Amino acid sequence: MNYEAVNKLEATTRNGASETAAPLPSLERQLLLAAAEGDADEVARVIDLEADVDYQDEEGVSPLMKAAEGGHRTVVAALLQSGAPWNAQDKYGYCAGEYAMGSGHQEVVDLLLDFAVQAELVLGALQRRMQVGSGAAVANSDYLNQRLIYRGEQLLDAEGDAVMMGWERPLMLRHAELICPGAREADETTTITTISAAAAEEEEEEEEGRPAEGTEPSVAVAAATPPSEGSGNVSRTGTQVQGRRRGGGGRVLNVGFGLGIVDTAIQSHSPERHTIVEAHPDVYEHMVQQGWAERPGVRILKGRWQEVLPELLADAPYDGIFFDTYGEYYEEMREFHKHLPHLLARNGVYSFFNGLASDNIFFHMVYCRLISLELASKGLTVEYEPVAVGSLGDEVWQGVRSKYWHFETYFIPRVTHGESVELVEEEGADQGEGEDRAEKEEGEEGEGEGRERAGGEEEGQGEELIQATDPVGH
Repeated sequence: MNYEAVNKLEATTRNGASETAAPLPSLERQLLLAAAEGDADEVARVIDLEADVDYQDEEGVSPLMKAAEGGHRTVVAALLQSGAPWNAQDKYGYCAGEYAMGSGHQEVVDLLLDFAVQAELVLGALQRRMQVGSGAAVANSDYLNQRLIYRGEQLLDAEGDAVMMGWERPLMLRHAELICPGAREADETTTITTISAAAAEEEEEEEEGRPAEGTEPSVAVAAATPPSEGSGNVSRTGTQVQGRRRGGGGRVLNVGFGLGIVDTAIQSHSPERHTIVEAHPDVYEHMVQQGWAERPGVRILKGRWQEVLPELLADAPYDGIFFDTYGEYYEEMREFHKHLPHLLARNGVYSFFNGLASDNIFFHMVYCRLISLELASKGLTVEYEPVAVGSLGDEVWQGVRSKYWHFETYFIPRVTHGESVELVEEEGADQGEGEDRAEKEEGEEGEGEGRERAGGEEEGQGEELIQATDPVGH
């Protein structure tokens, strides 16, 4: 499209026509049209004329959204570099990333994801620097000071918002399976049995080429053979991971009790020691009334995790950790992650309720990648396991003020120490007795140096998330 010719023609017509002639398109409208067409030269020209890259039309559509929808990567990059907000939303709540997803433009999705993560990393660092010494109030103080109501399979705050609901049960059961050593070993045994059976069936179908009795087993059978102490176990996906056998169910930590679904599931896997951190007085009282304080091996720490952190570090490391607080924001989770390398045993598994930005799939993907990058800087690897939630109808949310989950797929995070882990000491991180205990335990049990890293997880994460969800159409 020759925009200069169009502009000249419109100007000539306007000069020679009556006062009722249509006015020239604004620079912002020209930018919107050029972005939709993917005309990089025209986009650059209009931006140089100081067109507002933040512009959104009456439907809330921005030039960045139009460029993303058309898959115009060069134009998207130019708009981002000129300051176009990656997280602007139209009147229906869709952002540029969703426009690209809905049109199937993977390269543009990846570009927007990378830019968004970098922007959030910089913004987060600036915000943390500004907050130093500001004496900001406790993030979830309002929540902790209000009454909570247990109503069947719902835990509600004073305003009718759900703290936790029963529909989460299948997710909590899977979280517990991932973090509990006994459940992980059961999973591995099941996988070993399955692989062994498959290998045997495969051998039966082969009439020739079988190894003679007493010779080396086939690759499949060798992989299925239960490993010795300190060697690699077979994971649920059949890949080799560093593992160890414990006499019991290990040490498990859960931060945030709620309805007690995940803690009940943890108990079913018979942990040796089960520590629960709960900050809200009403939930704590509910736990005591249900007899949790008397359960064998259960230790309840009353207070915010920040307040009981010294006790947690002193009792570290934990074989499994789950984090699910309410009334806190991403920065509080990030603060918890600073201490994770010292809290989590070398072959342990950490998981958390993955509910960040649960009303916008692209924003949710940004948080997933952001968490992966930040944990990677601490020597930790994140894998996301998609679990089908299905469509939660209005009946599920009856009596609840607002929905807190909107997707049909939930991504369960599985966090482990990476290969050749060296604990990263961060400013303000208190290693304390927890690290000493971790080193002592490693020396006694002869653990290996870390766990096999999932190859290419960071590069393909965005694509995996898109493939696992129903892309938003426009």
